[in-house]
Amino acid sequence: MKKSKEIKTKRLLLKSFDSTDFEVMKSLLCNNEISKTYMIPTFSSEEEVIKLFRTLKDFSTSDDHFVYGIYYRGNLIGFINDTETDAELIEVGYVISPDMKNQGFATEALISAIQELFRMGYFVVRAGCFESNIASKRVMEKSGMQLIDKTEDVEYRGELHHCIYFEIKQEYRDLRVKKTIN
Repeated sequence: MKKSKEIKTKRLLLKSFDSTDFEVMKSLLCNNEISKTYMIPTFSSEEEVIKLFRTLKDFSTSDDHFVYGIYYRGNLIGFINDTETDAELIEVGYVISPDMKNQGFATEALISAIQELFRMGYFVVRAGCFESNIASKRVMEKSGMQLIDKTEDVEYRGELHHCIYFEIKQEYRDLRVKKTIN
């Protein structure tokens, strides 16, 4: 199923990026605080940042990827994107500008993304974080996700990080599967 062009919440608008978003995205992608907890490549040139922005921009207009800019009062404050997908499960990541933290924006965006992903036909939405990232754990919990028995250790920027994962499942999956079988 196709993703919605826009997702509106009480305070936010999730939509595709446009070319005028580059400077804000550059500030997010190159932000030291964000890169401590969100796995972003280490850029060696502005061209690499431009290339990643163009890729995310293209993905945000494609039904093949779940990528949205997160806007508050018309200003880009973050983004949400798929990191892994299969027919029934999608894993997402999200970023909110450090200037906009602790206002519930990440939770509001994640809840709306989960609803959209269920509408699109996914049965499981998963997200992960470094175990030390207490803020992200709270966002996932407030969004209705539950800690699952999946962990992994990843090396990122010269340090080993223990990653934990949360999931939420669509409530009526079993009922839909039974209807399909009968």
